[in-house]
Amino acid sequence: MERKVFLDAASTTYVSGEVLEEMLPAFDTVYGNANSTHYYGRAANELLDKSRDRVARAIGAKPTEICFTSGGTEANNFAIKGLVYANAHKGNHIITSQIEHLSVLQACKELEQEGYKVTYLPVDKYGIVSLAKLMHHLTNNTVLVSIMTANNEVGTIQHINAMAKTVKEKGVLFHTDAVQAVASIPLNVKTMEIDAMTISSHKLYGPKGIGALYVKKGVAIKPLLVGGSHEFNHRAGTVNVACAIGFGKAIEIAIRDMQLNSEKIKSIREYFIKEVKEKIANVVINGHHTQKLPHIASVSFSYVEADAVSTLLDLEGIAVSTGAACSAGDSKDSHVLKAMGLSTELVKSTIRFSFTKRNTKEEIDYVIKKLEVIIERLREISPLTQKSKKGE
Repeated sequence: MERKVFLDAASTTYVSGEVLEEMLPAFDTVYGNANSTHYYGRAANELLDKSRDRVARAIGAKPTEICFTSGGTEANNFAIKGLVYANAHKGNHIITSQIEHLSVLQACKELEQEGYKVTYLPVDKYGIVSLAKLMHHLTNNTVLVSIMTANNEVGTIQHINAMAKTVKEKGVLFHTDAVQAVASIPLNVKTMEIDAMTISSHKLYGPKGIGALYVKKGVAIKPLLVGGSHEFNHRAGTVNVACAIGFGKAIEIAIRDMQLNSEKIKSIREYFIKEVKEKIANVVINGHHTQKLPHIASVSFSYVEADAVSTLLDLEGIAVSTGAACSAGDSKDSHVLKAMGLSTELVKSTIRFSFTKRNTKEEIDYVIKKLEVIIERLREISPLTQKSKKGE
């Protein structure tokens, strides 16, 4: 192994030095329970309030509309179930898309088992949800629509503003999972006219184990966790102050440096895609060509299996993903790529490369060099290559 290159930023990112430095006092100096009334508790609560304010300002919300959670998965579960349960008197129909994060899809599946009706909207070949189809499926019984801001596997960005406006006109609640998008594109919950939004720290150079759900003031939501009055009675349990501090600092930096980082990361991704197309035959770039996040490149390499490519790249010190990290351990094919209409063979040959602000062109050159050899070697022994040559 000559060197190590991390190209899996869509699964997580490193904690930046500025963030880590700001977190340290909460571990050994200001370590009180933020719910306690003594000095240590008040000091911790002051830092928590500062962090909540940072998160709120980053998305145009009020601090009282921010509920800290353990991450994006909890926030999505809280949004889907909490909003539906608290507003069940308005209807029992939910609309989402076929390409959502599994935390949304599985929460919806559980609600189906409880008797709720769920419509899973299809997407086109780019991974875009049709506004017309969303409007077609809205009924007087629809209580919630949940569509992700941008996809975590292919990076395609949805027309969230238009969708939210349409849904609001019908008096239906709208939630969006913005975990992948919040560090890359400007988001303002007020101008977006949404009722709830999920965000997470570890996708924007903050610590793991902390996320947040924005819930619009006045919107009813039922807590998933009970046992205390924490987080404005939305989530019981002692708040992870240290990680909340890290989250607040990380999202502040992300918003401050958004344009600079997005341009830099996009240039690295575009260089990578150009080199892949020039050096390796029979590749497909998935997702929308322009309407996509700057840090994600989903690439299908015909006639090889992605698991083999990923393993061999790992042996060369290169970290990539064959799909979403939350489902990388199971053997099921990507539900996102299948929904986009890719063939089974292409789905199984797809690698997600996702870039951080640390990645360099020199690293990309190293990756391409290794990738060329790996793909050529695998295609030489692949039965899929032989079938292709025979025209099967």
